[in-house]
Amino acid sequence: MRRLLLLLSCSVSVQAATIAVDVGHYLAAPGSTSAYGVSEFSYNLALARQVESTLQAAGHKVVLINGDGQMRELRARVQAAVSADLLISIHHDSVQPQYLQLWDVAGKSQRYADQFGGYSLFVHSQASQFSRSFACAQAVSQSLLARGFKPTDHHALGIAGEDRLQLDPKLGIYDADFVVVRLGKIPAILFEAGVIVNRSEALALQEPATQNQMAEAILNGLSCLK
Repeated sequence: MRRLLLLLSCSVSVQAATIAVDVGHYLAAPGSTSAYGVSEFSYNLALARQVESTLQAAGHKVVLINGDGQMRELRARVQAAVSADLLISIHHDSVQPQYLQLWDVAGKSQRYADQFGGYSLFVHSQASQFSRSFACAQAVSQSLLARGFKPTDHHALGIAGEDRLQLDPKLGIYDADFVVVRLGKIPAILFEAGVIVNRSEALALQEPATQNQMAEAILNGLSCLK
């Protein structure tokens, strides 16, 4: 029995990984604004903290990057993740301005676009660890699909600001030259958890149950590191 427990303990330690979780944007430039006037950074931080908690509970080490919202420099984020096995940058999505409409929220005009929704994942095809990054994006997306989440294809629209190459349309994976997925020497993915200008999705993404399911999907997607 003692030998079996020892073997199990060794197995857990081998499988444990160090994951850098980057909170997208920062307080002075908080990214997009939801249909209800909530900053993207607020969404990013909430989900990143849930991911951190979920991964740590499973035995992984987490390096939370930009948890205080003060890190402006993207290269510094890449450097902060240098010792990790994977970098995942947490974001929430918007759409191009021509699709936004106005509505009133507590006496203030906000912008929304209910016709778009879903998650997306970004890697850089010229990055040094592209094949491993792509494998992790696939694993995370497949896990999200299994939990009922759906990818968006609006980043492939042939319009200014979009028209991105889809590396896997069914899994919502795109090619992008974002700094956090381009410069590092470790596998890296940028995760857009959902479209916060979609009124129903904006509310769902604030729910702890949704955040927990996404964090569990990311945890399950770490099978890519084996």
